[in-house]
Amino acid sequence: MKNIVLTAMAASAVLVSCGTVQSLVQNTFPYTTNVLVSTGVPADKEVSSTATATNVQTWFGGNNNAKIKDVRISDAKVSIVSPAGGNLSAFKSVKIYVSSTGTNERLIASRSNISTNSSSLNLDLNDTGFLDEIVKSSGLTVRTVYELKNQTTSDMNIKVALNFSSVPAK
Repeated sequence: MKNIVLTAMAASAVLVSCGTVQSLVQNTFPYTTNVLVSTGVPADKEVSSTATATNVQTWFGGNNNAKIKDVRISDAKVSIVSPAGGNLSAFKSVKIYVSSTGTNERLIASRSNISTNSSSLNLDLNDTGFLDEIVKSSGLTVRTVYELKNQTTSDMNIKVALNFSSVPAK
């Protein structure tokens, strides 16, 4: 019995230490942008807003030799910045695409049939494979496409927050 307990404790220690090492070497880097939804945006029509991800580029500088690999989207969230107390009930759908100079655009996160009165919403992540080529290239662009259920009565500012994860390359 004593051997079983000791073996279980040793196995637990090994598993915990492996998870700790993985969390130490795995990198997560954020990207945020704000999207203005003006009162003139019609309902039931997709509208697009594009932003250049300069903060991601400062980490890698458009450097294809950056010492990271296996870049994936790990989290995507939209939230209301203004008006204060606003919610996402006017939205029908949201899609987030990424691309960079010389790469094709890829859908990384989306949510359809939005039915929430919440001020924030986690998007469904698309399994796009690795995004190394896009993130490590220059001119990383994030395009937000949204569709409203009904026209808003005031301008809205929404924040798009993305987290990418990677591991160090050799």
